[in-house]
Amino acid sequence: MQLPPKVTDRAFTRLAEIGADAKGQALRVAVEGGGCSGFQYEIKLDAPSEDDLVLEGQGQKVVVDSVSLPFLASATIDFTEELIGARFVIDNPNASSSCGCGTSFAM
Repeated sequence: MQLPPKVTDRAFTRLAEIGADAKGQALRVAVEGGGCSGFQYEIKLDAPSEDDLVLEGQGQKVVVDSVSLPFLASATIDFTEELIGARFVIDNPNASSSCGCGTSFAM
């Protein structure tokens, strides 16, 4: 059985700071073909859809569409602040490799 992705408290806290839910939006995490390693993540604020898996915490939502869900099984969605900037990141145990940009991966 595949486990759904997990969302860290830091990620939910950041969504609360930017007021995503108050605007009727959730953080959408999707997987698309392309990028330098074969697949790439698309992370954006978006309105939830009917077929989305909704992960909730701190009054905020993270949504994953049904097509992307198998690629994100057991992944962790986090928020990090580094010298190069602050961003949402994905720790994906399904990825066999990834590239330096942090948004592209292979399976």
